[in-house]
Amino acid sequence: QVQLVESGGGLVQPGGSLRLSCAASGNIFSIDTMAWYRQAPGKQRELVSSITSDESPTYADAVKGRFTISRDNAKNTIFLRMTNLKPADTAVYYCNADRMLLKTDLGTFSPLYDYWGQGTQVTVSS
Repeated sequence: QVQLVESGGGLVQPGGSLRLSCAASGNIFSIDTMAWYRQAPGKQRELVSSITSDESPTYADAVKGRFTISRDNAKNTIFLRMTNLKPADTAVYYCNADRMLLKTDLGTFSPLYDYWGQGTQVTVSS
């Protein structure tokens, strides 16, 4: 069974830092682009940052210069280093994999699209 499990959220004061992790597990052969999204109360889910399989990143304007995404392909894990956190960063942060190739018992590969983790809460407050 494939899982995306986020960790590293918590309560932090404005100006503080956190590092989120998202680990994919299961019979995974490869993962294309992975991303972090967030959803604040009463707002739509928004893209925060993404990273391709060859580690090319993108960032939302609101987090440029403060957040850094990285990836460990050998461990099917991505990270989000968040610095200079603001109350506006308070949200549930979700990990997403746009396409995974799964190994089957027959020795073939099966694609799995648009897969999500359960989310981790980040609260920035004094």
